[in-house]
Amino acid sequence: MLAKLENHSARIGIVGLGYVGLPLAMEFCRKGFRVTGFEVNPARARDLSRGRSYVEDVPSRELSRWIRKGRFAAFSGFDEISRQDVLIVCVQTPLRKTKEPDLSNVIAAVRQIAGRLKRGQLVVLESTTYPGVTDEVILPILEGSGLRLGKDFFLAFSPERVDPGNPTWTIANTPKVVGGSDEASLRRARALYSCIVNRVVPVSSTRVAETVKLLENTFRSVNIALANEMAQLCHPLGLDVWEIIEAASTKPFGFMPFRPGPGIGGHCIPKDPRLLSWKAKTLHLKPRFIELASTVNSAMPHYAARRIAEALKTQRRSLRRSRILVLGVAYKPGVADCRESPSVDVMALLVRAGARVSFHDPFVASVEINGRHLDCTPLTGHALKGADCVAILTAHHALDYARVVRLSRLVFDARHATRGLSSSKIVRL
Repeated sequence: MLAKLENHSARIGIVGLGYVGLPLAMEFCRKGFRVTGFEVNPARARDLSRGRSYVEDVPSRELSRWIRKGRFAAFSGFDEISRQDVLIVCVQTPLRKTKEPDLSNVIAAVRQIAGRLKRGQLVVLESTTYPGVTDEVILPILEGSGLRLGKDFFLAFSPERVDPGNPTWTIANTPKVVGGSDEASLRRARALYSCIVNRVVPVSSTRVAETVKLLENTFRSVNIALANEMAQLCHPLGLDVWEIIEAASTKPFGFMPFRPGPGIGGHCIPKDPRLLSWKAKTLHLKPRFIELASTVNSAMPHYAARRIAEALKTQRRSLRRSRILVLGVAYKPGVADCRESPSVDVMALLVRAGARVSFHDPFVASVEINGRHLDCTPLTGHALKGADCVAILTAHHALDYARVVRLSRLVFDARHATRGLSSSKIVRL
């Protein structure tokens, strides 16, 4: 295995070709490896086989190039698993409606691997989990094959650190944390990721590696909650929370700026702290700080909708029948990812209150709100002038916000996109 990794002849299998798995596959291809992708969605597998990418960070032209060179192939079945030297699991780990971890995708993928496991293979889990999943859930399934850890196969955990749409921090230059189920597994996992990243950070166990990921996103969740609560506190005091944050950011030590918004979105930050919280409760601990942050953040869409209603009242209008144009429905700028997007939640609340809602997002063609399909509205002068309120929920820097303010009757800015613009028509979060 180590020799194959060193000369890049090891065959890499990646199970789950979404926002994490597909960019990872491309990084291995760039470094000269042959990669086999496993995607249970047949339509997605067909698109990939034809060179069509559905992930913004992976251009279709690059995908097509690696297919032509024979470095990448995608399958909806699992027969090719036994031909791989390394198998990396990158499937989703959602929460159930009860907010408990749902490991069904991970378990299903690992069972497919266990049924075809061969001697010498390295299995790495990148899917975010609570502490203990790799050794307590995954390892017994793999050993059910009759093979033994450290002798016949190897197992590790390495949390994904993908930031969709970020051109600065990529897989290659973002340090990679790795924990092994034993020393032999850690040695192989370090060698694997050293082939594609600048720095590998080994830790003492898979449980430590699992918890690193949860700490990273819980840190963000807690600090975003603080910024969101500050916004709610500053409003009745007549203070500009954005000015306060910018001034505090001038301190060269002891402060890191986090900014408020209509909530938190994406696949990780709304979910990962709850994995840690759930695990704490199984140990009869009450993670009050983590749960308070989740409560504050999940309430922000309601707060944003209330502020929009208050702003409309200054124009002698109510939410009912008001025309509201929302700018930005993806959870962050520069991507089409609407998973857990607070913008969608705000729109749903506005529609429920009787508002006539439309949206513009340069990366999102359509979205479903309360069971109703909405298509993206072109950002024309007519659309801006016809809206009773333009609500900026995601700050897309390429848009001309001076023009938005100039042509609009009323602007609600939840992302400080209009910083530097002064107008009596602007109402900020």
